Amino acid sequence: MERVLGIGGCFLRAADPAALGAWYRDHLGLDADDHGLWQQEVGPTVFATFPADTDYFGAGTQRTMLNFRVRDLDAMLAQLRDRGAEVVPETQDMDGVGRFGWVTDPEGNRIELWQPA
Repeated sequence: MERVLGIGGCFLRAADPAALGAWYRDHLGLDADDHGLWQQEVGPTVFATFPADTDYFGAGTQRTMLNFRVRDLDAMLAQLRDRGAEVVPETQDMDGVGRFGWVTDPEGNRIELWQPA
């Protein structure tokens, strides 16, 4: 059986695509080129399904959630707060998995930030 090799892309609808792309670059350091190509660091990727009525993604209308690996969750969350981003005040620790925090982008998409264990 052929298998997928990894995530090939993440695509978001946006009222202002250029502004949203700039937010991800300026707030999260996601330095994609003019075609959206971004060379990410090697590391684990989680693929998980959730019940349709989960509130884990934030708004019930959000069907998917991006999760980005970070080196230092506290530093990233502080950076986002300093730049006026909507950051969830609580974080979550999962034994053997790592720490999680959340921010909402300007278009209302909840994003999870993960500092692996």
